[in-house]
Amino acid sequence: MSRSRVLFVDDELNIRLTLPVILNMHGFEVTAAGTVREALAAINSKTFDVLIADLNIGQPGDGFTVVSAMRRTQPQAVTIIMTGFPAFETALQAIRSQVDDYVVKPASVPQLLEIIHGRLAHPAAAHQSPLKRVAHVVRENQSRIYELWLSHCTKDPILGAVQLTDRERSDHVPNIIAELADMLARDSNHVNNSGNGAGAEHGRERHAQGFTAAMLLREISILRHVVYAVVQENLLAIDISYVISEMTNISDNLDQQLGSALETYLELEKSRNAA
Repeated sequence: MSRSRVLFVDDELNIRLTLPVILNMHGFEVTAAGTVREALAAINSKTFDVLIADLNIGQPGDGFTVVSAMRRTQPQAVTIIMTGFPAFETALQAIRSQVDDYVVKPASVPQLLEIIHGRLAHPAAAHQSPLKRVAHVVRENQSRIYELWLSHCTKDPILGAVQLTDRERSDHVPNIIAELADMLARDSNHVNNSGNGAGAEHGRERHAQGFTAAMLLREISILRHVVYAVVQENLLAIDISYVISEMTNISDNLDQQLGSALETYLELEKSRNAA
């Protein structure tokens, strides 16, 4: 009887040296990988029955990349995520919807073995959820992007020092996010630079509120970080064929929005100094 083949992915050396040995003792043939690159190479060169991947391999959420690759190339494989953050609700929502099971680190070996044997004995139907474009993810998560951005800015030691209500702080940021979503939906990196776009209005309002140009830069940098984080949360549901081009368009659009904001801000600053 052939042994079930397991791909185990974790960047912690001690775990890679111990858990595969234990799984081998219980009848599994284990291939271990310490990086996403090693895991992807293994997936492309071998066939596996089970994938066990840490949620965070080098970078937070990297385990999603490995699971996504396995789902696309070997959909019959059982996929199990190991996470040290059981309260990370957004991650667990993605895990529950796209992964066969998960265990909380430090993993209980009996529990892990029970999960593996149970999933192999009763394989679930492969997930057939239609893959989304990044554009759809951004459009569907506009409110979440805004809420995360607002939370980060409020807690920021520099931006948070400016006493504003949430409404005053939000300013034209929801419109900037909406323009970003519209741009992605059009498969374009074009943004309105005529001076009437959300970026220009944002620069005008921030000037009136006493922000500095450096603070404008900081705000857009936080927005960029938040958009990327939301995309990563939904990575399992995204069609990776378009990720690079769409993420490039996101960066270009936010740069253009920032350019419009700064241009308007600096024109107002020049006029004030001249007066």
